[in-house]
Amino acid sequence: MAAPLSATIGLDLGTTSIKTGLLDDKGELLRIISHPAPEIAVNGGRYESDALAYLAAVNRLLKECVAYAGSNPSLGLCCQRSSFLIWDQASGTPVTRLISWQDNRGAVSCKVLQVEETGIRKLTGLRLTPYYFAPKVRLLLQEHPEWRAGLEQGDLLIGTLDSFLIWHWSDGCYHQTDVSMAARTLLMDIRNRQWSQTLCDLFEIPLQILPKILPSSNLNLPLNNGCILQASVADQSAALIASVSMDRPDALVNLGTGGFVICYIPEPQSTATEGYLQTLVYQDSSRRTHIAAEGTINSIAAALAPYPFKECRIEDLAAADNIFCIAEPSGIGAPSFRDIPGIVFSQPVEHLTKHQVACLLLETIIFRVTRILHDFQRLYGIKHIHLSGGLAELPVLQQGIALCSGLEVYRLQQKDSSLQGAAMLAADLPADNIKAFKVQIPGNSETLRDKYEHWKIWFDTFLNT
Repeated sequence: MAAPLSATIGLDLGTTSIKTGLLDDKGELLRIISHPAPEIAVNGGRYESDALAYLAAVNRLLKECVAYAGSNPSLGLCCQRSSFLIWDQASGTPVTRLISWQDNRGAVSCKVLQVEETGIRKLTGLRLTPYYFAPKVRLLLQEHPEWRAGLEQGDLLIGTLDSFLIWHWSDGCYHQTDVSMAARTLLMDIRNRQWSQTLCDLFEIPLQILPKILPSSNLNLPLNNGCILQASVADQSAALIASVSMDRPDALVNLGTGGFVICYIPEPQSTATEGYLQTLVYQDSSRRTHIAAEGTINSIAAALAPYPFKECRIEDLAAADNIFCIAEPSGIGAPSFRDIPGIVFSQPVEHLTKHQVACLLLETIIFRVTRILHDFQRLYGIKHIHLSGGLAELPVLQQGIALCSGLEVYRLQQKDSSLQGAAMLAADLPADNIKAFKVQIPGNSETLRDKYEHWKIWFDTFLNT
């Protein structure tokens, strides 16, 4: 079925897949197409892929989508945060491969700059971790002084994936990024939405080599692929735009490869509130900036993968009422932030079945989400929860979060939230038609609630030892 000629194109530049779709004037996504992203080569802690192959894949997908969208369609794109590269200004040829946000080579920089973390958090709202742009770039420029010289002279350019694609689509006219992407580099002051000379000096990165920071919407930039770029935003920001109205006391819980809990807050704080991250969601055409608080739960899909977690029911949980665990093998996320040696159990579990271990892991995911939700309820007055992501399709997690949090929990029906949010921002459509169903709390629920209270005591004791 052909889309209306007024359709807006959404483009989701993911780590493992690239998606396009058409958003009609009622906010419905049509003709969603997905292609795999170029394979990422992993070598130790290095994660890299072919930037030109990524560009070619996106161009093929966009060409197919533009054919259904009419002439000069509006384009809204969202991008994986912190993946970046260096390329030649004259030819557009990459000098480096596309270095993924997952890449860990910036750990060296983080170790050196650890004493500066408080100041970095004050300016950015973020922790100092190797996944962001700045720690990796610092190391690259130290290892390759010729790249630093080329960047300073303007012969080379550097930027996140969105910058590289927009530069190519504009025949080299626009070297830019938006505030939500810039906010995840550790180089932007979250309050004035500009590159910080203080942060650039800390990371030994020349400020003048960085892309221009623009708002996230109403860009009105004509591109050589026939589209008019109207919006460009980070992928998590796009998911929030599609899933939560900023005028309601709502929070989004996304459970996928990892997990995050996020809600809008009135304005950035001088430091991250009680350990929670601050996310600059987007800046609109009137330059009004929207900020969110974020709690994170790391690597939950990897923790569950060896176990039959899809078979677990809410009735199976809290059977082992004296065993607690932490299901974040890559380290505990916000607000606690601890490095741990894999999954942690309070007692040996060798005598348990795989099904029983799966139940323990699901319990702790529920408990971690609930703890964050209760903090956000206290700090920001949230009342309603929207669930998204692949793992959020599990009834056991839906019911467990509703049960332990005591809040109204809804499972979002829409798929591809990031794709939809990018298109909505380009079309200037509000999130006022969110489709979701309310999660019903099962009966006989006191056992799991009681275990949650005991888990909190154990968890706090663990953090303090």
